[in-house]
Amino acid sequence: MLKTRILTALVLLPLMLAALFLFPAAAWGGFSWLIVILALWEFSRMVKMRLPEQAAYLALSSLLALIAWFGHWHTHAAVHGLALAFWLVLVPAWLVKRWPIPSGAAAWLLGWALMLPAWFAFMEWRPEPTRHDALALLAVMGLVWVADVAAYFSGKAFGRRKLAPAISPGKSWEGVYGAVVCVALYVALVDHFGWLDIHLPLWGLLLLALPLTAVSVCGDLLESWFKRSAGIKDSSALLPGHGGVYDRIDSLIAVLAVSNALRALGGM
Repeated sequence: MLKTRILTALVLLPLMLAALFLFPAAAWGGFSWLIVILALWEFSRMVKMRLPEQAAYLALSSLLALIAWFGHWHTHAAVHGLALAFWLVLVPAWLVKRWPIPSGAAAWLLGWALMLPAWFAFMEWRPEPTRHDALALLAVMGLVWVADVAAYFSGKAFGRRKLAPAISPGKSWEGVYGAVVCVALYVALVDHFGWLDIHLPLWGLLLLALPLTAVSVCGDLLESWFKRSAGIKDSSALLPGHGGVYDRIDSLIAVLAVSNALRALGGM
């Protein structure tokens, strides 16, 4: 399994970096939408959509994304406010209450709330194929990867107190603490190299990194709860050794949506 995971990563990472740094804006939009629509397809399987409904949902989602982008919906403060309300208010409440995964119209809306702000963020963080824009988005994505890896190894080494045993028994508070420390070091490093396109002093960036780390953890826990509610282990088997696309971007979509909304509303 470890060999399979490494081989898959060796294929996906260069592809992602090539797209990030080399693709023109339109191609990057299509590439990032492919990531999002695959995750949305996996979500539609979780909520038990039948094939005709799945096809209609994914087609309508693609149409809605295009209309929203070309209609500049993503620039409206209300859209960013809804993204913040979803991730900072609704998702923590969902995890505390452990509401079951919905179906019908509620599931359609939930999928859009999860995925559309993330796609907008992919596009807004990287509007042009410049090194500056690509590094800014890479820095945000790197925060998620650092938090995930640090939480895993800190939890393995020091984990004693369970974070959310009813949702994801393997996660611990010690893992979260390790993620916070490593993310703080990471933010200081990328700020030193000038990757972050956020106009804040270092202490402000470190303060911002704390809630973003929490958001990353919540994104991971939310998908874990969805899978538990749906009675599945992975969102799909698209990525050998890694599960599905949603499994790989569950934290990323949360951090992208929140960081992009904070940047837009706060003028960072």
